[in-house]
Amino acid sequence: MHKILVPTDFSEQADNALKVAAMLAKKHNAEIYLLHMMEIPMQQIDPINAHSDVPEALFFMKLAHKRFEDLMSSDFLEGITVHETVKADITFNEIKETCKEFDIDLIVMGSHGASGLKEMFIGSNAEKVVRTSDVPVLVIKNEHKTFDISKFVFASDFQNDNKETYLQAVKFAKMFGSKIHLLMVNTANNFLTSYDAMARINDFISGQDFKNYTITIHNDLSVEQGILNFSSEIDADLIGISTHGRQGIAHFFNSSISEDLVNHASRPVITFKI
Repeated sequence: MHKILVPTDFSEQADNALKVAAMLAKKHNAEIYLLHMMEIPMQQIDPINAHSDVPEALFFMKLAHKRFEDLMSSDFLEGITVHETVKADITFNEIKETCKEFDIDLIVMGSHGASGLKEMFIGSNAEKVVRTSDVPVLVIKNEHKTFDISKFVFASDFQNDNKETYLQAVKFAKMFGSKIHLLMVNTANNFLTSYDAMARINDFISGQDFKNYTITIHNDLSVEQGILNFSSEIDADLIGISTHGRQGIAHFFNSSISEDLVNHASRPVITFKI
């Protein structure tokens, strides 16, 4: 891990994510790219009178730079190379493009989640990033004095299209010396016998040299609830899950479990794109 992207709106949640990113950067000698996306409704500006809005845009640019300067004086960033990046665009594809531009290895971002009608119509910012990102996204909900990952839950249906994401999870676990808890959640609507589930998981991980893992088949009312309940039961440090990155109307009718977890889990979640 060499380059970490941290999107920020200078909120408490964003600061929590930046502190975790700083711990990762120090541990792995990585650089941080701090990205502030200014929500300036440029598309609403009248082209004829656009010049009248330029001073306002410059004001927000200067304000963002001042906030960066204040943040850079934080003790927890001492000794870390931090790049200032400002984008005057609030679309979440901008984060995806920034990852390509700077060859980012990991996105770390804060979230307070979302619920109810707000979630139905706009979701959380973290959920939108998870939906569009091609690189792993680590979502932080709370402040962490230390960020040590001992118990890492990797939840999956253990189908073959998840194998690449499991390799990414193993790489992450090796960096932290973590034990991976492989978790399959059984539900009434998608039930497998314990024998068949165990056979599928063993086939999924066959040929891998990573041995620091456990296997659990957990029965619950829903996959999401099963992941949350099992993670709480073992007091997991991190939940890992694959995401298909569904967008638009397909996402609305087929809610992605990974995006729901980003919204609802109280502990850190990392997502890997299939």
